Amino acid sequence: MTPMKLATVWLGGCSGCHMSFLDLDEWLVDLATQVDLVYSPLADIKEYPPGVDIVLVEGAVGNAEHLKTIYTVRERSRILVSFGDCAVTGNVTALRNPLGADNVGSILQRCYIDLADTHPQIPQETGIVPPLLDKVQPVHRIVNVDVYLPGCPPSATRIRAVLAALLQGKTPQLVGRELIKFG
Repeated sequence: MTPMKLATVWLGGCSGCHMSFLDLDEWLVDLATQVDLVYSPLADIKEYPPGVDIVLVEGAVGNAEHLKTIYTVRERSRILVSFGDCAVTGNVTALRNPLGADNVGSILQRCYIDLADTHPQIPQETGIVPPLLDKVQPVHRIVNVDVYLPGCPPSATRIRAVLAALLQGKTPQLVGRELIKFG
């Protein structure tokens, strides 16, 4: 049997969801017998491949690079899992939203000028800092999401429950406080 293609993607977030993924510990060995990890910040793979069976998307969409990435990921993936509270709701990454779209410049000013210890300057070269979007959005506001996996970060138990069901061709049933709580 051909292993399923698994990918993980990191958009605007802290990488805590990926750290929780690594907390799967010895189940990672079992998982490795069932999937090929075809894209992830945990591996040195530069381009998101076509034909991905399952993708875990961590983080919200907050800049032009995230936007381009999420469209590519959705187009090339069969099952997209919104992975963690930032992907599901925007969470911490969306804290700049109440400042309004007119304040993107002031956000950059605060981060790169006002709070700089040395060499205060806003990066201007193309490709250094992707342009911020007017508003940070959870993944489902941009593309269709198949499965929501809440948590900040989701526990290894929740991640395993979702992946195990998907690998068996079933719809994950996150039931009970330990499997569906946020935060």
